[in-house]
Amino acid sequence: MAEKITKDMIIEDVVRKYPNTIPVFMAHGLHCIGCHIANYETIEQGALGHGLDDITDLLKDLNETAAGADGN
Repeated sequence: MAEKITKDMIIEDVVRKYPNTIPVFMAHGLHCIGCHIANYETIEQGALGHGLDDITDLLKDLNETAAGADGN
């Protein structure tokens, strides 16, 4: 079972563990994948930096995608 992705997780850690989440980040306007800031910025910080105030849908989509990678 995939670990629950939360707003406090570092973007790069999520992408490294669940590379299939890259399109989800991109679809939500977080094109920071590969940016050096993603190495220490949380999902919430990245979202706020890109003008995304409500990250409910982003987290839902990330978790669904990560769970799908585990076959759950």
